[in-house]
Amino acid sequence: MSVSERISTLTNNIKTFTVHAWNFVFNHNVSPLRHIPDVGVRHYVLQILGLMWAVSFSIAIGSYTFLAISILGHSILIAAAAITVATFTVAAKRPKVFMRGAGRRSDGEHE
Repeated sequence: MSVSERISTLTNNIKTFTVHAWNFVFNHNVSPLRHIPDVGVRHYVLQILGLMWAVSFSIAIGSYTFLAISILGHSILIAAAAITVATFTVAAKRPKVFMRGAGRRSDGEHE
């Protein structure tokens, strides 16, 4: 196996690992949190886990300044992921919710 083939294989393995790790944490169909039926509760649990990790990393680094930034950053990222999951869930189960006020009357004409 040539060096370029080894590098290509290693790169593919790293990409695959990263995708699987991301899905395990943030994909509601893969994560163990998928067993929680309520999306709001799932989001809350993910927020608590994000807070735990933010505190853990800031303690490990030893900076309370970093704690506030880390908590804020984790909250924003987790909230964005949760909003995305909730939107996808509603779109899959009730797509007509997104059609309210789409600019057309019931007879198809513009208002």
